[in-house]
Order: sequence, then structure tokens, then C-alpha cells
Amino acid sequence: MQQTILAIAGKPGLYKLVSRGNNNLIVEALDGTHKRIPAFATDRITSLSDIAMFTETDDVPLMDVLENMKTLEGGKKASINEKKASGQELRDYFTKVLPEWDQDRVQNSHIKKLISWYNILVEAGITDFKEEEAKETSSTEEA
Repeated sequence: MQQTILAIAGKPGLYKLVSRGNNNLIVEALDGTHKRIPAFATDRITSLSDIAMFTETDDVPLMDVLENMKTLEGGKKASINEKKASGQELRDYFTKVLPEWDQDRVQNSHIKKLISWYNILVEAGITDFKEEEAKETSSTEEA
């Protein structure tokens, strides 16, 4: 899941990798439209597994942050409305999710995007944020 869920710079929301073409990727929006569009090499495409949040010590992978949100929210959509919340409300909420976050480098817009992405994933039924990591760990332990 982590490798096939993508963020594309300049386009809102998240996308699922559907297919690969000669010079592009075919992606499908994870929102209600399920619209398929081509994504080209000139688009800045990032897999969610390649994103991390700044903390006071080490950067924390986005999947760990999403897992923390899932635990906090009981697997449901976020209890805060990122569009209407004040900057202080966003920061207080994010402190519950990731207590050691770097308050100098993480902006309110980053928190809003994170909450938005979390809600998109929950609505799409994607809540196993650490599934692949758990499989990899169990397969290396068997070897």
C-alpha cells in the first residue's frame, strides 16, 4: 500500500498507482470521484512511504504518524476540521498525535495536509498504515 499511494505536487488529494505507461503513470484519485489521470515525469510524484515528519530528534515516517492518528481517533476520521481550526487548535491536536514534533519546521499547512490525507485514506478504507512493514519484519525473522 505504501508504495502505491502517491502525492502529486500541485494536485490536491492522494492518488493510487493503477498502471505504468511508456512515459507516464496512470493514477486514480482516492476521493469519491475515482478519476483516472496520467502523471508524467515532470510532475513531482512522491510515495507516502518516502515522506517523514520533522521531530526534535529523528524524522518520523509518515506511516508512523498516520498510525498514531488512527490510534488517537479509534480508526475514524479526524475529530478536528482542518479547514476551520485555528493555528493553535491544529498545533494542540498535532501535539497529541506526535508529541516531539519540531514546532519550528512543521507549519500549520503541513498539519492541515496531514489531517486531510488521513481523512482521505480512512474514507477510502485504507487504514493498515504499517501492514507492509509488519510483513517484512516477520519474513526476516523467519530467515
